[in-house]
Amino acid sequence: MAFEVPKETTDSKIREVTLGTGDVKVGGENILPFYLFEGAMPNRPKIAVEVYDDNPQTWSPVVADALKDVIADPVAWAKKAQDEWGADIIALRLKSTDPKGDDKPAGEAAKTAAAVADAVSIPVIVYGAEDAEKDGEVMKAVAAAAEGKNLIMGPANEDNYKTIGAAALGYGQSISAKTPIDVNLAKQLNILLSNLGVDVGKIIVDPTTGALGYGLEYTYSVMERFKIAALRQDDSMTQMPLIADVGPEAWKAKEAKAPATDEPQWGDENKRGVLWEILTATALLMAGADIVIMRHPDAIKTVKQVIDNLMS
Repeated sequence: MAFEVPKETTDSKIREVTLGTGDVKVGGENILPFYLFEGAMPNRPKIAVEVYDDNPQTWSPVVADALKDVIADPVAWAKKAQDEWGADIIALRLKSTDPKGDDKPAGEAAKTAAAVADAVSIPVIVYGAEDAEKDGEVMKAVAAAAEGKNLIMGPANEDNYKTIGAAALGYGQSISAKTPIDVNLAKQLNILLSNLGVDVGKIIVDPTTGALGYGLEYTYSVMERFKIAALRQDDSMTQMPLIADVGPEAWKAKEAKAPATDEPQWGDENKRGVLWEILTATALLMAGADIVIMRHPDAIKTVKQVIDNLMS
């Protein structure tokens, strides 16, 4: 007798969210990640490529050398990510606005965001410096400067969600809602944004990412629980697509960036850091990430192949 794979189906599904002004969508699945024998994933997970506005000076040479032609120019960086690396989304970080750093004004950052959004044909995520008060000010300016572009702005948190939510509502943008690794906190922020009037179909959840060896298991567990609650318990406040912010977390790890001269037993840093990013991204795709934000071109290329294989 032929063996039949047990199947568990559901009428629930993750909300399908349109990004940008074209036909790029995330979510819509009614299955756990890549369980294609049980249902459908109408939209494959997307890779967002990091772009910074402050010419990063402290990155590992493994990354800095790979980006040396564009690292000082966010528009050129975004275009190269789209045209050469196959980015599905650009993830622009306005780090220059950090009050503890350059503290550049919101209006200047908004011009950069608008220039990047105009230079590419793919959707754009715009994150501030992750200072709640300054990010609120910056996102108001960004939302106005890129009105109607349907940016994914953030990260909105419990301290600035009203400011960012109002800006998104007023100028036709979407929101990335970020909370410390906790399902209930994430649900509560979604409820607060919904009560503010934000369409739940324009919210992406950023549950906070831990890299391999640095909290990966916590992020994996929370993302997995989100998907189970959404699909098995039909919890409407967990039925948003998920974003995994892999790039900065993976390359923050000592094991990823330490030169081989300091840690010879760890092997060649040119391979090690890229593998750290690949493994972190792959694990979180399996946990349920609908978007992974990535940094190194070689890691991006490999993870695109991983997604191709899983979707086939």
